[in-house]
Formats: sequence, structure tokens, C-alpha cells
Amino acid sequence: MSPQKLIEMALGQTIDVIPDSPARRRVSGKVRDMFELPGDRLALVTTDRISVFDYVIGSVPFKGQVLNQLAGWWLRRLDDIGIPHHLLSLPHPNVSVVRRATALPIEIVVRGYLTGSTKTSSWYAYQNLDRRISGITMPEGMRKNEPFAAPIITPSTKPDVGHDENISRDEILARGLATPAVLDRAEDYALRMFAHGQKLAQARGLILVDTKYEMGITADEELIVIDEVHTPDSSRYWLRATYDDRVANGLEPDSLDKEFVRRMIVDNGYDITSSVHPKTFLTDDIRIEAARRYLRLFEAVTGTAIEPRLASVDEIVALLDRETAEAR
Repeated sequence: MSPQKLIEMALGQTIDVIPDSPARRRVSGKVRDMFELPGDRLALVTTDRISVFDYVIGSVPFKGQVLNQLAGWWLRRLDDIGIPHHLLSLPHPNVSVVRRATALPIEIVVRGYLTGSTKTSSWYAYQNLDRRISGITMPEGMRKNEPFAAPIITPSTKPDVGHDENISRDEILARGLATPAVLDRAEDYALRMFAHGQKLAQARGLILVDTKYEMGITADEELIVIDEVHTPDSSRYWLRATYDDRVANGLEPDSLDKEFVRRMIVDNGYDITSSVHPKTFLTDDIRIEAARRYLRLFEAVTGTAIEPRLASVDEIVALLDRETAEAR
């Protein structure tokens, strides 16, 4: 079966909602459902839900499989640079079993280029907030999609309700969201991961433009990387081969991340300053194209083919049941 036909078949069989169980506690995020397991472990189920502009707007076929497996690929690359992370195993295309950690209440965002379309983006701040973002004043005279002289760190909050907001290092410390020692280590991890990610992406003909990292502290006080690393949901990727020509001609770079979805939603009429829910503007054509790009990005980054398969919620629940029972 062709990839196109498989994607079309999967439109009605995406992994969306994982049911509750009295055997384990569930915490749901925009994309991932987290389940507590015995032995100080967690099961992270990466669904096919897609979120843009801080709203869940629907689902994209095979997105969860791409994110889960690509996050696993990148987390294992962190072993090469000595940065600890939470991954223990990948027992299913949509599931990771990880170490438990208490998440920091901030995200560490690293930006290599002046770009973006959201109100927390560097480009929005450049145009509307006197070139200031997270306490940093960006240089004068820059053009959209131009690289910074060196990557900048622009942390953001992680509210349970509402939108993320950029926050400065001084504000983080003043509000007690992290200690100076933890924040220093988190920033060091972030810059090392970003440099490593850019190097690996460049070797594959891609530009790792910007990304966000989440970190947590384990029971034995170790700071580790959690959630996802360098996936198309947490990062922006451009094609190296066409970047120069497109920017020189005033065009947006070719991308392989969910920025495409944001742009298509806006092109379909969504106003980022309005209170209208953007799910109204998601079409099956966008879902199919997004699925194609997610699958293509996995292969572009890793150099290996991904073989998506139609998965069911029932098989994921059965796996969670086994992981719970076997540890007892």
C-alpha cells in the first residue's frame, strides 16, 4: 500500500484519547498522556493530537509514532555528549517508558534564527516589543529568518491553563521557579544539546532553527532532560538546500515541522489575535500533508525509513496493563 493510501486510511483511526484506568493515574498534556507505573517509572503515550497556538486542534495520522520514535532517537544521541535523560525503553511505536522526575515549571527555549509566527516568537517580539524577548534585546537591522550571531536562550512559562509566556532569567530567579545552580545547569544542557542537534541536522541537509527543552529533577536530585528533544513539535527545521534562495527572494524557508500547519491555519483565515478556536480551520488536506511531512522529517533526520502502522488504543491499553502487572 502506498504511503498516501495508508495516511488516508488512518484519518479515521488516529490515536487520540487513552482511557482512564483505576490501576494507574493519568496526567494529560496537549499531545502526551502520562501514566504512573510501579518502580518509579512513567509511561508516556504520544498521541496523534496536534496543538498550534497553544490549542489542540485535532489529530494527524502517525504523528505520535513519528514523535515518539524521533524523540527516542535524539535522546539516545544525548548519551554521546554526556547529558542525562529520562528514556528507559520504547515498547511500542507510540509509547516510551521513562524515569520519573519532577518537571521544572519553565521551558528552556533556544533560538538560532529570528523567525516565527506566534505571539511568543522572536519575530513577533522584534516587530512589536521593541526587539526584546525574555529580557534580551535583539540586534537592530535584522531581517526575518536571519540567523543570530550566536543562539539565544529565551525561557518560557508552562502554565496549566492559558498560553505560554516568555520570561527572563531574572524573573525566573525572582519568582523562585529555579535556583541559580539548577538554571545554570539547565542552560548549559540546552546550549550543548542545541549545538549537537544543529551539527547532526546539518549533516542531513537540515537547519535546526530553534527548539524547546523540558527538564526535571529526579528523587536523587539529578537534573535530567525529559519529554521530547528535537522533534517537529518542539523544534523548527528548514531545508538547507533551498534556504538561501528563498530568504533572498523574500519567501519563507521550506520547513519540515508543524510551522507548516500554523501557516496553513492562518492562510485559511485564522487570526492569532482573535478568540476564535483554530480547529475550525483544520482540513483533511492539511492533516494529510502534515502527516507526509512528519514522516519525511523522521527519515530526513535519522537517515532511516520509518514504517508507520495502524495502531489502536486497545493495544496501547493492553501494553500499559502489562507494564503495570509485570512490575508488581
